[in-house]
This record gives sequence, C-alpha cells and structure tokens, in this order.
Amino acid sequence: MTDPIVIVGGGAVGSAVAYFLMADPARDAPVVVVERDPTYARASSALSASSIRQQFSVPINIALSRFGIAFLRDIGVRLAVDGEQPEIGLVEPGYLFLASQAGLPVLEANHRVQRAHGADVALLDPDALRRRFPWLATDGLSAASLGLRGEGWFDGYAVLQALKRKARALGAEYRKAAAVSLARVGDRIDAVSLDDGSRLACRAVVNAAGPWAARVAALAGIALPVQARRRSVFSFACHDKLPACPLVIDPSGVWFRPEGALFIGGVAPPADQDPDEDPDAGSLEPDHRLFDDIVWPALAARVPAFETIKPLRAWAGYYEHNTLDQNGIVGRHPAVTNFIFANGFSGHGIQQAPAVGRAVAELILHGRYRSLDLTPLGFERVLEGAPLRELNIV
Repeated sequence: MTDPIVIVGGGAVGSAVAYFLMADPARDAPVVVVERDPTYARASSALSASSIRQQFSVPINIALSRFGIAFLRDIGVRLAVDGEQPEIGLVEPGYLFLASQAGLPVLEANHRVQRAHGADVALLDPDALRRRFPWLATDGLSAASLGLRGEGWFDGYAVLQALKRKARALGAEYRKAAAVSLARVGDRIDAVSLDDGSRLACRAVVNAAGPWAARVAALAGIALPVQARRRSVFSFACHDKLPACPLVIDPSGVWFRPEGALFIGGVAPPADQDPDEDPDAGSLEPDHRLFDDIVWPALAARVPAFETIKPLRAWAGYYEHNTLDQNGIVGRHPAVTNFIFANGFSGHGIQQAPAVGRAVAELILHGRYRSLDLTPLGFERVLEGAPLRELNIV
C-alpha cells in the first residue's frame, strides 16, 4: 500500500488541503488527517469572526481572497454530499477602511495595488461617506476605502464542517490524535507518531496545526515563527439600525460589523501581548477590559448610536500570529522536502483556506503550483529574514 499523505490539523486549512487532494484525479496516495480535537472547541476556525476581504496591501493576499470568495459563492455545489448542499450564510456588504490624514498615503497606495489586481474598491471622501453612511461620524477622517464586491462574512464553522464532510465523503480518513514525533531522515519525514501509540509512514506531511504549528514544526527540528495569541470578539445590541452597514475598521484598529440583528466587534491583539506558549492550557476567556478601555470608546466616537449599546456575550479564539510579517507561510521546507507548511495566517486563515488548500494539493501531487503561485509565501523568506509586509492588518 502507498504511504499516506498526512495532514496534521483538521481545521479549515487542513480540511481544505484534504478536500483538494481527494478531488484531484492525480492523487495516488491515501490522505489521513490527524486532528487532536474533533469538537474544535479551541480551534481558530470555529472561533474566528469569519470574514473575507480583498483589501490587502500584498498582491498575493488579494489573489488568495479572490479565489476564496468565488469558492464560498459556489460552496453548495462544490461541497454537496449526497445531494445535500451546505449553507454558510455568506453576505457581501463589503469592508470599509477609514483613514485619518496620517493614514491617507497608505490607504491610497493600497487602493492602487488593489485596483491593479482586480479588487472592486472605491475611495470615498468625508462628504461621500456622510451621504452613504449617515450614521457614521466622520470627525478626523480624510478618506475611506469601500469594497464594492467580494467582501463580507459567513459562518466559518459551517465552512469547516462542509470541507471536512466532503473530504471524508471522497475518502479522506480523519483520526482523533495528536502528532508527538516526526521521524526525520535526511531531507525527508519518514513517519508521524501519534499520541494513541500508532505510527504512520508517510509520503508527505502537511503542517496545518494552526496555533499549534510551531510545536509541530519543532518535532522536525524546525523553528517556525508562529505564536498563539488570544483574540477577543464582543457582541452587542443597538436600538438604532445602521442601513447598509459594512465591516468597518476605524483608524484606531477597532472594527465592527452586523451579526444578524446584533453587532460584533473587537481589535487585533495588542503588539505587547504575551503569546500562549501552550495553546492547550492557555486561557480563552475574553478580555473584557479591552472592550471597556479600547473597543467601546472607539465605537461610540465613530457611531453616535453606539454610545448606548448593550454588551452581550463575548468569546476568544487563537490568532496564529506570524511574528515575521503576519502573512501565511506556505510550501515546502527547503531542507525537508516532503514537509509542507500552511501556517501563520494571522487572522486570515478561514478566508484563505480554499486557495491555500488548492495550492498545497497541487504542490504535493504535481510538484508545483499550477493555479496560483504561492512562492512569495514560501519558507525561504523565514530563513532569509526577508519579511513580506502586510500593511492592512485587522
């Protein structure tokens, strides 16, 4: 029997890799997905805000999301099993990036890159903002960038489950276990040992372990610059309606968007936040002080109706932070040729999972990227200390 392709991590990225491997007629090996917790209780895929945008500063990120939105729009047909099509609740009201005078040059530069790479975005001055979104306070704003198509949000957990269900229907095996050692011989990983006592000889290993990715890489003696950082999301109610509300990013970094009749919001993890060295033991309690001290004041200043909101539930999930440049690390390790990375997406994993899954499957089965060249995200830049900076971090 041919040794399997082993995927460590069965979240959205790992399950996307499994799906694209199983769907490719060139596949010539079994696929085994090793997932430590099939309930996904601490998985980033299940705890994210599950949004998708094209407003990035790096062209490869725009391309990843352009494929991602096309995949999500067509997910019912792509991932149907026995005639049952998944429902993910995709809506596309867009992202609205607000900029002060200090942030205007970056906003305009990003806009040029986005337009050049096919993103449908528009620059709005304060007058246009007030006309389009009369509920928005424009004090201190010089301009904004609005995604007109291809940006919005969806049910991330439903996407994860749909990818997993389809991969299994096509023959992928999901095994409840954690990888505890990798048998590295020269430039290859020969086997993966699991905490259930089993050992899997392997053709290739994909590290899709999310917040646990650095731990998995270390099993092969490789340092991966990915940390688990807690990210809190807060829901709240507001009596006033905000017509045509997109996902809004304030110059402070605070963001919010509608969630049914409610709203959710938050802010990226503070730069000085200590990482959780052990994601199994770290606290996933939301940081309510963050809401009181940073999020709510920014919300109330930007949307007057938010001065009297009612805070509701909150939750936290792990942000797999790439400390080099906050972009994904995708592809083979130069010195371990059958060890493939799909890590460090820094909050963009759920939206980039479809394109990354397709690319990794192509790399394994065809020896190269065929649909979208993800070479700019390769591990080589980690070894060279050459970051690929993404300026639009949310």
